[in-house]
Amino acid sequence: MINDMHAVAEGVRLRPATLDDAASFAVTMTRSRAYMRHWEPVRPEAFYTPEGQALRLTGLLADRDAGRAMPWVLADEEDRVVGAVTLASIERGPFRNARLGYWIDVDLAGRGLATAAVTRVCELARDGLGLHRIAAGTVLDNVASQRVLAKCGFERYGTAPRYLHIDGAWQDHHMFQRILHDGPPQG
Repeated sequence: MINDMHAVAEGVRLRPATLDDAASFAVTMTRSRAYMRHWEPVRPEAFYTPEGQALRLTGLLADRDAGRAMPWVLADEEDRVVGAVTLASIERGPFRNARLGYWIDVDLAGRGLATAAVTRVCELARDGLGLHRIAAGTVLDNVASQRVLAKCGFERYGTAPRYLHIDGAWQDHHMFQRILHDGPPQG
């Protein structure tokens, strides 16, 4: 289930990320760089190269193999990366929690892809990973991302001052969570 492909919109599917996605990530992230700047850390130029993306993906896939993360891509009909959703900092035991991150290619933003992908990832986190809770944060003025989270059943539970270094400064973030189920931890 976790490693399957899942249609999220016509011509777009959610699938696990692979190292082979590095070049496609580089192209899409470069195209979307200015659009995402206000919600991302300042990145070195090498980040936007296939080699930089291969290095990033190698770390993410190692975290996946260790059970600490689950990275997915949104891929179009030609299997090009048009977005990504990642569950990071996965914790087991009594917490059963992960942090959610996601983005959509600037050319496809505003079409409901993030909402569809986050909804599906929440289902996979509950049914495939056995998680209880997913947390997410947005900079205060990222209203579009806040709408995605609200549509996906997340509730805002606070504001964290100077939470992450984004766009060159420590930025306050609204904090959100979604409780996936209230059953006991499994596995």
